[in-house]
Amino acid sequence: MAGVEVHFRRIPEEIQLQCLKFILAASSAEQAKRRKYENLDSSFIFVPFGVETLGPWGPEARALFKELSKRVIESTGDPRAGSYLGQRISLAIQRGNAASILGTVPRCGGFEDVLDFI
Repeated sequence: MAGVEVHFRRIPEEIQLQCLKFILAASSAEQAKRRKYENLDSSFIFVPFGVETLGPWGPEARALFKELSKRVIESTGDPRAGSYLGQRISLAIQRGNAASILGTVPRCGGFEDVLDFI
C-alpha cells in the first residue's frame, strides 16, 4: 500500500485581499447598473451582470449564469452545455479586453511596421 501525502499551500494574504477587491468591483458594478435602471418599466426583467475584467463575477451574474446553465442543460440534455455557455461568456469578455487594449495601440500600415514597433 502506497502512502499519499497532500500539502495545501495557503494563499498569501495580499493575494486574498486583491481577489476580494476584484469581486467587490464586480459587485459594485452590478449595484451601479441596478441604480441606473431602477426606473425601468416593470414589464422588463433586469439583472445586472457585473464581471471584473480579470475574472471575478458579481453575485447576480453568478446567480443568473447558474440559472441559465441549468435551463440550457435541461433543454439540450447535454450536461456540458452550462460549461459551454460559461466559455462563450468568458471569450466575449476576453475579446472585449483585447479590443480595449488594441484601441490604445497606434495603427500600423503593414507587417513591416509591426516589426518596427516590436
